Amino acid sequence: MNFWAAAFAALGLACAFGAALRLPVLAVVLWVLFLETSPDIWLTGLIGGYETIIGAMKGIGMALALALALRGGVKPDRYNPGFAFGAMFITGLAHGLYPGLTLLSSLRSLVGSAAPFAFGFIKPPLAWSRAVIRTVIVAPFCTLLFGAALQLAGVHAMYDLEQGALRLGASGEPAFLAGFALIGIYAGLVELSAGVRRVEMMWLLVNFAILFATGARVPLVLAVLVMFSAVLQPSSPFTAMGKIMFLAAFGALASLALIFANALSFIRVFDLVQLGEAGNLSHRDLVWPYFETAIANSPWVGWGMGAGKFVLPVTSVLSASIGTNAAHNEYLRIGAEGGFIGLALLVVFIGLWAWRGSRFLPPAQRGLLRLICIAFALHAATDNVLIATTSSIFFVWVSALFATRLQAPKGEA
Repeated sequence: MNFWAAAFAALGLACAFGAALRLPVLAVVLWVLFLETSPDIWLTGLIGGYETIIGAMKGIGMALALALALRGGVKPDRYNPGFAFGAMFITGLAHGLYPGLTLLSSLRSLVGSAAPFAFGFIKPPLAWSRAVIRTVIVAPFCTLLFGAALQLAGVHAMYDLEQGALRLGASGEPAFLAGFALIGIYAGLVELSAGVRRVEMMWLLVNFAILFATGARVPLVLAVLVMFSAVLQPSSPFTAMGKIMFLAAFGALASLALIFANALSFIRVFDLVQLGEAGNLSHRDLVWPYFETAIANSPWVGWGMGAGKFVLPVTSVLSASIGTNAAHNEYLRIGAEGGFIGLALLVVFIGLWAWRGSRFLPPAQRGLLRLICIAFALHAATDNVLIATTSSIFFVWVSALFATRLQAPKGEA
């Protein structure tokens, strides 16, 4: 029975891969849409297998990258951050893995960490790049609709209650929806930097509304800061009058928010401000000492890829009380897994990858994307931006954006 089940599964995967070869644009668009619904949350609630579902989704992404490579060819990507993860995997094996971490688990973590960067090696058609960018912008709203369907079906609640305040999660969790909406805002701002269009403004407002409803503070602050930089930068396509109108509209909305703050206390952002907890770390600071201790015990090369899952045991009282054993700080997690050498290598590779990849973009888009990468680096200090499913969306979008100029007709490049 198991043999036949495996045989049918293999046949299904082969057929799916063949379909991806035939329709690569549609395949990646569907993958992005499905990934943004957070199947690791709602699908796990139906059939279980949390780690398997996450691994499958990232594995599908790598298979799609392979299909695109077979269709369009590959290109060198010498500063691809996946190489840094490979180096950390090797040094971890040489040093010795963290107690409880197996070779298979470390290898699985390596694949999961490097998978989001696989699209950096492909030469996709321009239609693929544009489709990915557009999908990333509209996907949070699609997730909202999907979450409403799951709510009506009684499968998954659209929102959570945290200290009496609402947090929108759609079909997943508020933190993941916030991450997807933030990426949609970044993508929309980059599109706006090429030319002001009403449809882009509309989707920007939609994604801001979704992000606000999630109650995620750091993503909201980063979105506002990047938005101001995009609109007010000298190379912005907005006219002087447009910039004045933008500032006036933002000021009006901020004033209305202050006036009706008490009536809006059911929204988490307003609730935290009124309670004086807008700057709290949501118990992240309780987890960080465990990772700091792991780094102190092996400061240079760390404990191997995947060690972050074992630094704070999932069975511990703290993990059970706060609902997670994740670091919520990528610098501490990478420091524990790769040490100072691995962390420095990864930061350098991501910086060079973003810098070189963006050099073909127009000045306004180039400067904005580099600013977004800096915002991503700041975000990494409080969230799992490299290991969460949001990382796959962020880096496939960046890879698509890089490819738009490489694949554009000569007159447009």
